[in-house]
Amino acid sequence: MKKFISLVINNANETERNILIAFLNEIGFNGFEETSKQLFTSIEKPGFDKEALENILERFPGVEVAIAEVEDKNWNQQWESSFEPVLVEDFAAVRAVFHKPVEQVQYEIIITPRMSFGTGHHATTYLMMLQMKELNFKDTTVIDFGTGTAVLAILAEKMGATKIIAIDNDEWAVNNAFDNVKENHCTHIQIQQAETIAVTAKANIILANINLNIILQNLPAIIQHCAKNAKIIFSGLLTNDLPTILPALEKIGITVTKTTNRDHWVCLFSYYN
Repeated sequence: MKKFISLVINNANETERNILIAFLNEIGFNGFEETSKQLFTSIEKPGFDKEALENILERFPGVEVAIAEVEDKNWNQQWESSFEPVLVEDFAAVRAVFHKPVEQVQYEIIITPRMSFGTGHHATTYLMMLQMKELNFKDTTVIDFGTGTAVLAILAEKMGATKIIAIDNDEWAVNNAFDNVKENHCTHIQIQQAETIAVTAKANIILANINLNIILQNLPAIIQHCAKNAKIIFSGLLTNDLPTILPALEKIGITVTKTTNRDHWVCLFSYYN
């Protein structure tokens, strides 16, 4: 069984948590999830750099961090015990199978919480779902690049998409995505473990909730897989990424029409002709 180094971060305010996520992501941590009081993340033990972590934590003297080496099963249990349903206005809810149904929303997504990125708790996942509300997914082809637990892919199918290609490079996330697709009885989602988009399909809608560097590296692949007048939603971006990402998108012909913000994170709604 795989071993992980888990972090549970307490006493960090919203700004500190967002900065920590950015720094920790740079040294290989993933699966960031937040409750109202804590930040959870983990990394496979072989990729753990203790010195790099200590250098980051020195910048946050008031933050408490619990570090533990755990097996996959134990870490899942720890996360499950604190998982709470997520509501995206009256549009969508993300809950675990052990929660009561949420009846006051249009779409309900049931997941198995395993600390993979994308339960809806993180600001970027929330923003992506809120932007999806504005689109017509009926009979569309969708690419969900950086799918994580496949929450966005599942929502796309529930909204009427007939072909969804969900791509992620993380084996743990991909395995969780398969479970979640099955749990939601989805039949139009193809899950792929890959570093980039390498499919023959042209997408009407592309969802890219990753991070600045990965988005920049994959912009050629993204536009290559756009159908005419494709809509693209980008997130995984901090507000200070905007001076870099906006000129890069404009340069290749992607037009941003709307920007939304939540907790220092941004989401870009755009199209490509």
